[in-house]
Amino acid sequence: MRKPTRPAFRKRPKSAPSGSGLARVARAADALRQGRPIRLEGRAAFTMLAAETLAEHLPGKGALLVLSHARARTLKIRLYTPDVVALPLDAGMTAERIRAIADPTADLATPLKGPFDPVREKLPEAFAASVKLAKLAGLLPAAILRKTNAKREAVTVSAKDIASYEKDAAASLKLVTRARVPLQGAEHTELVAFRSGDGAPENIAVVIDRPPTPGPVLARLHSECFTGDLLGSLKCDCGAQLRGAIETISKAGGGVLLYLAQEGRGIGLINKLRAYRLQDQGFDTIEANERLGFDDDERLYSVAARMLELLGYRSVRLLTNNPQKVKGLEAAGIAVTERVPHAFPSNDHNRAYLRTKAEKAGHLL
Repeated sequence: MRKPTRPAFRKRPKSAPSGSGLARVARAADALRQGRPIRLEGRAAFTMLAAETLAEHLPGKGALLVLSHARARTLKIRLYTPDVVALPLDAGMTAERIRAIADPTADLATPLKGPFDPVREKLPEAFAASVKLAKLAGLLPAAILRKTNAKREAVTVSAKDIASYEKDAAASLKLVTRARVPLQGAEHTELVAFRSGDGAPENIAVVIDRPPTPGPVLARLHSECFTGDLLGSLKCDCGAQLRGAIETISKAGGGVLLYLAQEGRGIGLINKLRAYRLQDQGFDTIEANERLGFDDDERLYSVAARMLELLGYRSVRLLTNNPQKVKGLEAAGIAVTERVPHAFPSNDHNRAYLRTKAEKAGHLL
């Protein structure tokens, strides 16, 4: 149930952050990308900086470096606390050393790290929220926190805002505009643009031959891939899947392809390129993501489900080889009546990548 609108004459308490939770998260993420500190509130308040964009603005006495479990495992750090670990920073710690701990692409250049003595007591909710916020900012999932009573940071966000971000972003999604755009092999196509309230990149639906609502409609969820979709990269099968899906849907008489702003399985283009560097060192695609501190797949499906609902569809025949997409879409409220196979031949550059997807991620190739 939506909360009633606050009366216009009623003053907001001075200590409360202004604007919606979505807006606060967006402002905080932008500040972190710029290397600026923010105030992160929970049961206690902390000054937060992102490890990746830390310059020489060091956090001061009592600061801790917060890492995800995935990155901690790579560094052989004991996992005493759920979700994240916190490492006390000594007074001589430099920004360069902090970034070397957070960034696995520097592991070969700076192999000697530690020993680490992580905090063993229960961590406040702001610690896990800080890593999630770094991810939302498209940065390495590592943060520096220092407890504070001051309120000098211009940007304030709460752990609660961050926890509800995905749900709020999906709920705020609006259909902005639509236009006819004939495509090669699918001339009767309409592109439908969606925008969420946080100012994040737009998501696009490719609607072919106006399939009837409410479904089940033949649908494909395609996460954007700059290297594969636009440049024709041979390291993945994304470009072939995108063009193949449009052809398949057109030949089937119509359907919907959702082009989702979730580059690199949700870790972003820059982090995907970091993962490629690690793959050149011999790690597979899942190992590379985990060394960076991410889960093997960070994609979410609530936005996709909301796009389908706004288009009038409640059920789909899902064009995919990934069982997790079926589970994710169903968990977001869209019925999947059938999984339709969608595979393409490998090449010399992506053969190992596809084998890893099948053997480690359960893709049905």
